[in-house]
Amino acid sequence: MPRKLRGYLNPQAHFIVMRDQDQSDCERTKESLEALCALAGRQATVRIACRELEAFYLGDLAAVEAGLKIPGLGALQNKARFRDPDRVVCPAFELQKLTKNRYQKVAGSRAIAPHLNLTAPRSKSFHHLIETIRAISSDLAASGG
Repeated sequence: MPRKLRGYLNPQAHFIVMRDQDQSDCERTKESLEALCALAGRQATVRIACRELEAFYLGDLAAVEAGLKIPGLGALQNKARFRDPDRVVCPAFELQKLTKNRYQKVAGSRAIAPHLNLTAPRSKSFHHLIETIRAISSDLAASGG
């Protein structure tokens, strides 16, 4: 990763490094990635998706419904297991089960992403990612970058 960051042509670029927590210790993983970014000498912010990125989708079942065209999924959002999607142990498995295997990691993400509600995400890690993007964008706009 440090080689890729150093090799990027725009010296003013600010990188956001996103990684699934999976089964690792969140704080250790973040510290390790921050150390790698520091080796590159580039501006970078590290964010960890609690458990897996699919928790973002479990927190917005209306987006899953719209993206995968599966009627009725949005109505399940208030069930206890979807209220705090970052607590779901294996979000990718849960999402595949919920969609009867229609969710596939790459194609499913591309289909769901345009429908995600960015103003009120249920996933705290998704909320932190959105706030990071907004803050960096705001800083870049203020500096004329």
